[in-house]
Amino acid sequence: MRSPASRRLLASALAAGALITGALAAAPTAQASTGGYVALGDSYSSGVGSGSYISSSGSCERSTLAYPYLWQQAHAPSSFSFQACSGATTADVLSGQLSTLNSGTSEVSITIGGNDAGFSSTMETCVLEGTSACVSAVNSAENFINTQLGAKLDAVYSAIRSAAPNAHVVVLDYPHLYAVPGDCLFGISDTSRSAINGAADDLASVTAKEVAKYGNFSFADVRSAFSGHEICTDSQWLHSTTLPIDESYHPTAAGQSGGYLPVFSAHA
Repeated sequence: MRSPASRRLLASALAAGALITGALAAAPTAQASTGGYVALGDSYSSGVGSGSYISSSGSCERSTLAYPYLWQQAHAPSSFSFQACSGATTADVLSGQLSTLNSGTSEVSITIGGNDAGFSSTMETCVLEGTSACVSAVNSAENFINTQLGAKLDAVYSAIRSAAPNAHVVVLDYPHLYAVPGDCLFGISDTSRSAINGAADDLASVTAKEVAKYGNFSFADVRSAFSGHEICTDSQWLHSTTLPIDESYHPTAAGQSGGYLPVFSAHA
């Protein structure tokens, strides 16, 4: 039989243990405490080129192999809204992708701006019309990027902040498409390839400048992650001209999981 002192000591220990156990039970896990995640943007965020498209997403071609879907599988946010859509421009984000943002949204990702700058038509010109026409088209795109795109990006970022004031927003850019010089025997010239990569640099520069205006935003640069995996390498994470044609010049499943996902994860 225990003495009164030992019984008091045991009772105190049990009470302390109960408090600790209750506190642990009440404390949410890291995953459960994660708020909602909303994935915005264009085809580089929807996952065009990676396959495994969600049938209900239709022409938006959202993929279960896209970096937003992979990230939410690994981190189990309290909610996941996959809004990114193939072909989206800044105007499309403003008019059709922000409705699920709210004060409970804790994480947002976005790639946007490439379609505003005429990415698809520029690539079509470069593939079909030769070096001179390609360089001219890229120069036109760069002029738009450097003179008009900033204001369009700022409008999107401001709207996101207003709709989801507590969210951390990760803005990702676009990779260089080509290794220059690379091991491609055919296709567009190295001059055209260099010009296209230069446009990606301009896009990144303007995007980073706009992102820097917002304290709860992070600029996530994927260009280094794709280094050695561009078109014209032995281990490319980007489609060249392919079928279906809309997958051309987009990340493969490996580009989403090996390029975009780790860069987003490092900033999320």
